[in-house]
Amino acid sequence: MIYFKLFFVFFKIGLFSVGGGLATLPFLQELVSKYGWITSDELINMIAISESTPGAIGINAATFVGNSAAGVLGGIIATIGLVVPSLIIIIIIAHYFAKFSERHIVKSAFYGIRPAVAGLIGAAGFEVAKITLFNIDKYYNTKNLLDFFQIKGIMLYVVMLFLIYKYKKHPIVYIIGAALIGVIFRF
Repeated sequence: MIYFKLFFVFFKIGLFSVGGGLATLPFLQELVSKYGWITSDELINMIAISESTPGAIGINAATFVGNSAAGVLGGIIATIGLVVPSLIIIIIIAHYFAKFSERHIVKSAFYGIRPAVAGLIGAAGFEVAKITLFNIDKYYNTKNLLDFFQIKGIMLYVVMLFLIYKYKKHPIVYIIGAALIGVIFRF
């Protein structure tokens, strides 16, 4: 039954995506290829919307994917599946952390988790950049180097980087600006 599968898949994502919402992206990319609940384009749009709306990206993503796969109940079940591992782990950690937080093995474990989380987030960022800035499938079909690059996406990326470093405004200004540009120029 799809509800059990949604719960189990998102339970697994919630259990292993240490480091926050962006760490869920490699797991969400697997959903596209393995289950077909959403497409690659829907994943990119979901990431953009999740990053621009209140709430954690993982929660927003679970709700979106669950709703796409099995309606409102699917969205609720996927979201619960994502949250349950964190609740269990936090309850266990809260109970024992005060007793064990100063032990060398605990400090070493937390120190070891940091690079893994950075790697997960970096891999997710690379995949998002690969999809939004490059059109690999079109290049393979045409063998034309100009088809490899998504020129509008690259131009928007460069302009946003420049504006961010030059003017240092609140991120919401750039998110709204990029959304408007996307609507106007039909990205």
